[in-house]
Amino acid sequence: MIASAEPASGPLIRLEGVSKSFGGVQAVDDVSLDIARGEFFALLGPSGCGKTTLLRLIAGFETPDRGRIVIDGVDMAQTPPWRRPVNTVFQSYALFPHMTVRANIAFGLKQDGLPRAEIERRVREMLALVRLEGEADRKPAQLSGGQRQRVALARALAKLPKALLLDEPLAALDRKLRDEMQSELAAIQRRVGITFIFVTHDQDEAMTLSDRLAVMRAGRVEQEGAPRAVYEHPATRYVADFLGRANVIPVRLVGRDDARLRLAIEGAAGVVIAAPDCGGVAEGASVCVAVRPENIAFAEPGQPNRVRGTVTEAAYAGDVSRYAVDVGGLILRVTRPNRADEAGPRPERGDTVELCWPEAAGVVLTR
Repeated sequence: MIASAEPASGPLIRLEGVSKSFGGVQAVDDVSLDIARGEFFALLGPSGCGKTTLLRLIAGFETPDRGRIVIDGVDMAQTPPWRRPVNTVFQSYALFPHMTVRANIAFGLKQDGLPRAEIERRVREMLALVRLEGEADRKPAQLSGGQRQRVALARALAKLPKALLLDEPLAALDRKLRDEMQSELAAIQRRVGITFIFVTHDQDEAMTLSDRLAVMRAGRVEQEGAPRAVYEHPATRYVADFLGRANVIPVRLVGRDDARLRLAIEGAAGVVIAAPDCGGVAEGASVCVAVRPENIAFAEPGQPNRVRGTVTEAAYAGDVSRYAVDVGGLILRVTRPNRADEAGPRPERGDTVELCWPEAAGVVLTR
């Protein structure tokens, strides 16, 4: 729906060694990223990790201390925010309360001096895009939270930016409405085909929406990649802990064979597990193995990576049940789906159980 004259190759946005500090506090620290044309890219991390500052640097609301920000092949160093080919949707939406939906969407176009006919055409197009044709003459106070968010999207997209920057735009919505708006946002991005850069602290939101994501920590990018790749193969203990849930098991390397590592669990005498050989781990070294709770099963004979423990928690959560199992002082979290055709009783608190997981499900973390 939105046409552009972008070149066919190269990233739309390139960050090269970008740093920014405030009063001696390093908010963004030597970040380099390429963000592709038409990509839905998420900046993910806890409060204070630098993700919003990075978005503001791209928008031009902040100036980097070091590094380059290149958009569509042009260095933005001397380009003020209002001349950059991007637009921003803020968490507060920042709608004009005294204006109708139609007037809010048209505001930026009038500021740009577009002809009236072109403004009316774009407003109609945006109202159809966000499915608010019947609300055009209402004011923001007369709309639901989800509708106000769609007005903010329409206003930002009306100016035909090459990238849309979204600063936690769903944070103010309740859980159910947020889930609905995630689907809306993804559908709109696919229809307009432009680059979306989305800031969030919500791991589920980032994985659901993005083509790629960057996990941030203390102003730096800890890991970037497709959501599935980052989730299944975290590069660091921080990523394993932050993105979803993970059991991070302290182990010591006791041997190698057939591209596998044999690892003794620290504090669990005589318990040895196996994981894929990631290279670079010396004999006797202490590292960690990350195993996702959904990859751990209650063991049956002949299965690998068997450990015995005592159930300390058993919680029914509708679609799944969640367990905590004490293995020699190490607590392992287990998530199992609840199926109507499941045979036999479920484990209860106080039961002694055996757990297991596939060797390939363990990711060795050296940092």
